[in-house]
Amino acid sequence: MPLRAASPPDAVRVLAVSDETSDALLTDLDPVRSARLILACGDLPFDYLDTLVNALEVPLVFVPGNHDPDLSGYRVSRAGLTLRAGLPARAPWPDGAVNADGRIVDAAGLRIGGLGGCLRYSDGPNQYSQRQQARRALRLRAAARWRSPHRARGGVDVLLTHAPPRGIGDGDDPAHRGFGTLHGLTRALRPAALLHGHVHPYGMRPGLRLLHGAAVCNVTGWHLLDIRPGSGLAELLPAPARAVGHRRASGGQRDAG
Repeated sequence: MPLRAASPPDAVRVLAVSDETSDALLTDLDPVRSARLILACGDLPFDYLDTLVNALEVPLVFVPGNHDPDLSGYRVSRAGLTLRAGLPARAPWPDGAVNADGRIVDAAGLRIGGLGGCLRYSDGPNQYSQRQQARRALRLRAAARWRSPHRARGGVDVLLTHAPPRGIGDGDDPAHRGFGTLHGLTRALRPAALLHGHVHPYGMRPGLRLLHGAAVCNVTGWHLLDIRPGSGLAELLPAPARAVGHRRASGGQRDAG
């Protein structure tokens, strides 16, 4: 089934990526030229994301994964200046990209809520206990309620995470168990889609799951989606053949995906 050349007029075409780089995609970007936004769910090299951003010339919104560096010390001032410890600093992510972890951001006509990281299994960065992630989720819900012009609705179009919800496409091992708090967060924010990575399908095409009306999509590798702002609908376009041209961005020396 071929990819459509253009998205419907009321939809935003999104290139969603996570965890596995694709040499085939970098070699031939034609299948994703129609994307208006890149959403990254973590554990991808920033130079890989930078290549995609420069080639497609579209915005990038991302959340960190457990194999990404600790980005908690960075913040963006109201003037748009990136700061670290109160001083101007160059962020490690691509120029112009937006770290949505714990934030509500707007890009390409979509409202996006971000919650990165995975369940704590080691002393590495971007890992949280179930209780810690629940507190972060509460702060994200509060931020969504106060962002105009959707204060009354308090919702988002996309919930962007690294780890999946507990029991919805997650694993049984400690490193890949999902977060229980994402169930309540999805119910509260009412996204059209919850996009995550972290769980590697290893050549199997993951099925589309629903959670409180949201389409839960494991976007490990790359996928195209059409998302209709405010409508509660998302359509996953035909996925790429994952068996060719993909490799884990985390490398063979890491202990978990």
